[in-house]
Amino acid sequence: MVVEQILDLAKQKGIEAEVYYRSSRDTPIDFENNRLKSLETKATQGVALRVVVDGKLGFASSTDLTRLEDVVDAAIATAEIGDPVDFEFAKDFKEIVPESDYELPETAKLVKIGEDLIEKVRDYNDEILVSAGFHIRSGQTKLATTSGVYGERNSKVVSASLGGNLVQGEDFLQAYGYDVAKNAEPDYDKILATLIEKYTNAEKTAKISSGKYPVLFTPRAALSTIGGLFDTILSGQVVVQKASPLAGKLGEKLFGDRLTIYEDPSIGVGARSFDDEGTPTSKKTFINKGIVEQFYWDRQWAARGHAEAKGNGFRGGLSRPGPDMVNFCMGAGNTPLTELIKGMKEGVIVDQVLGAGQSNQLAGEFSVNLDLGYKVENGEIVGRLKNTMVAGSIFEAFDHLIDLSDSCEWVGGSALMPSMLFGKLGVASREV
Repeated sequence: MVVEQILDLAKQKGIEAEVYYRSSRDTPIDFENNRLKSLETKATQGVALRVVVDGKLGFASSTDLTRLEDVVDAAIATAEIGDPVDFEFAKDFKEIVPESDYELPETAKLVKIGEDLIEKVRDYNDEILVSAGFHIRSGQTKLATTSGVYGERNSKVVSASLGGNLVQGEDFLQAYGYDVAKNAEPDYDKILATLIEKYTNAEKTAKISSGKYPVLFTPRAALSTIGGLFDTILSGQVVVQKASPLAGKLGEKLFGDRLTIYEDPSIGVGARSFDDEGTPTSKKTFINKGIVEQFYWDRQWAARGHAEAKGNGFRGGLSRPGPDMVNFCMGAGNTPLTELIKGMKEGVIVDQVLGAGQSNQLAGEFSVNLDLGYKVENGEIVGRLKNTMVAGSIFEAFDHLIDLSDSCEWVGGSALMPSMLFGKLGVASREV
């Protein structure tokens, strides 16, 4: 009813409008240092409104749904000092995605699972301080415009994380595993196995001299370092702002045949058939066998870039929409991960990185510090590397790509990534 009421108010004032409504319910369950720390439920709802008044764009948002006329008046007021409108709101689209009948798990069940996971990690090593977290989320999104758009979708998602901190003298070793599922529960056994495998690989320490080496990125590290950079430079907004090294390169082959980057809105936890502007989503290939084929756009930046918006306008909370992908997918290679590692005479595996790393986007460069990484000698992991950094550029890296793994993994539910082995990247190691 809220969406319809705001649209009616806008129509009474004779203005174009786009209404976005979002409600969510989230129950986080947090364990810290082997014990349950907090359990609570948070419920939020709110609206965001864009209007066009005398050719200018206005915007307002509110979580107070008892004063809807004030929201409309606020949006109209901002239009007086708003930018001239260079795009159109979506038109003539209607879709209601029915709510799943999946029943979200009870909190008591997840508390018990958390206790069991912590106990199993401590069975491996009782010196590890274990943390665990769960989120039980449900949400509803509604979108409508004065030009005939109405969309509605619902979601039910459960996520789980398991991490540990092992303190030995002045050495801190943090590792973690994570999984998320839509209309289902995460794979708790996989999360546990991932965490213990990381600690097992890191039981010994190793050293490496600074230089050029083969470097293998696991899917999560590949997303943080390589995928995140591609995600940025494929944005239509970044292209129009001339901050992308891919600007003006459509149709050019800039990478080898094995690099394909695409988006498939029909798969994954975040799958959706329309974006937060009411534009239908579609599968897109951005880089096809090394050739740059297209970028992704919301409606506003598509108009500025003289391109077509194809369902990539999304919001963070009740903000204005901006260009974003439903998911970031990279095509798999031909070699099993175990064989990629076996083929390394001396090299580095990057498993976890600190933050998103440093990057010079215009040059396609990246530089990351290892949060968790290992040294490989003669095809075997021999120990954990500390105080080590890996740097390079995506152009040089893919020129020296040995292969991508023959299978991909979902990372955080929003990215489908293979492991990737580069033949030569810069490695800097600091002796302590």
